[in-house]
Order: sequence, then structure tokens, then C-alpha cells
Amino acid sequence: MLTGVAAGLARYLGVDPIIIRIAFVVLTVFGGTGIPLYLAGLLLIPEDGSDQSIAGSLVESLQSR
Repeated sequence: MLTGVAAGLARYLGVDPIIIRIAFVVLTVFGGTGIPLYLAGLLLIPEDGSDQSIAGSLVESLQSR
């Protein structure tokens, strides 16, 4: 609900976004991997209507220097 990572991932996988959100919470509580995975999704999954992720834009801008 914050950045749309769970909704985008759910749309791609064809499941309900609640399932993805619960999976992130469970992974965070049991082992702490939910937060890094969420942040990785935030950086690597492009926004709706865009073909480039945040990380891709950053890499491209660094290469053009």
C-alpha cells in the first residue's frame, strides 16, 4: 500500500495482493528477510506505464556521466 510493490507483484503472479503483503510480514517476522525483499522490489520493479525501474534509471544516469 506504500509503494505498490505488493500490488504489482500480485498482478504479475495473478494472486490477491493481500497474500503478497502477508508473505512480506511473515518473512519480516520470521528471519527478517521481508524488508530487504520489499526494498529490492521497490528498486527493481518498474512503475505502471514505465519500462524502467528506479535502479535502472540510477544506473543509466551514472553511465551517462
